[in-house]
Amino acid sequence: MFHQATLPITMEDGVYLNAKEAKQFGENLSGGYCFAEPFPHIVIDNFLPEALINKIIDNFPTEGLQGDVVFNGGYAGLHKRQIMPADCNGFIREVFGFFNSHAIVEFLQSLTTIPSLIPDPYFVGGGFHETTVGGKLGIHADFRINDTLHLNRRLNVIIYLNKDWKDEYGGHLELWDKKMQGKVHTIAPVYNRCVIFNTDADSFHGHPDPLTCPENVKRRSLALYYYTASKRIYEDTVAHSTMYKARPDDDAATRKEVREMVFDNYLRDLTPPIFYRIFRRVKDKFRREKSKISY
Repeated sequence: MFHQATLPITMEDGVYLNAKEAKQFGENLSGGYCFAEPFPHIVIDNFLPEALINKIIDNFPTEGLQGDVVFNGGYAGLHKRQIMPADCNGFIREVFGFFNSHAIVEFLQSLTTIPSLIPDPYFVGGGFHETTVGGKLGIHADFRINDTLHLNRRLNVIIYLNKDWKDEYGGHLELWDKKMQGKVHTIAPVYNRCVIFNTDADSFHGHPDPLTCPENVKRRSLALYYYTASKRIYEDTVAHSTMYKARPDDDAATRKEVREMVFDNYLRDLTPPIFYRIFRRVKDKFRREKSKISY
């Protein structure tokens, strides 16, 4: 369940991760993720390079910011502060932008085998999280639909930022079985530990016991959520290709070319895929033969 692996991130010219290397990194860990119980998840220690996570910690906004959301709802979240990336300094904004990048998505897709993941530019529910003494978050399964983007929530990524965290402070993440009959895993929120898991209807988790840390110690994490779109979009929107239009004064050859492209678009919309593919093959072959004759 616990793995030791560091994303191959470089910082010579900003925060950078090669997409191919990110994909391979995820593939190397995918088996452990997909077959984990009680739901697909993984715990990765030493997840970020030391230089990066230490700089994140050094730039964590300790003072309250304008967009902060504070939770004091008892079991649903107590003594918890959510910090929006847009309110943070330039380096932190760059970091959150990086976690929404192509390379990170490649890593997560290869790790989880969930295709076509979409990051959230609004960071709904995400950003930095900070919980103080007495704080807690009850066992729960996360919201399933992002109402802003109208997307299905699929993944949580949590990176803990807590140096010298002691077991006696509490705040351990608990993973429970699907019937809420037993706790399967307890995960300490220690420095540079990343937890990634599916957000299914029965992915029950939380840290429900009040923190017992000193007043000057806070449980901090970086939280990111990823989504997928529904294929029902094809039922709502005609999925034609780019639709070109000729100008009134374009020459006859251009207008003919545009008519052919428009016809091709509508034909693809109205024709069963197998017949459209046959049409394209015949058309392409005809063009190649015509080109040879012209030559």
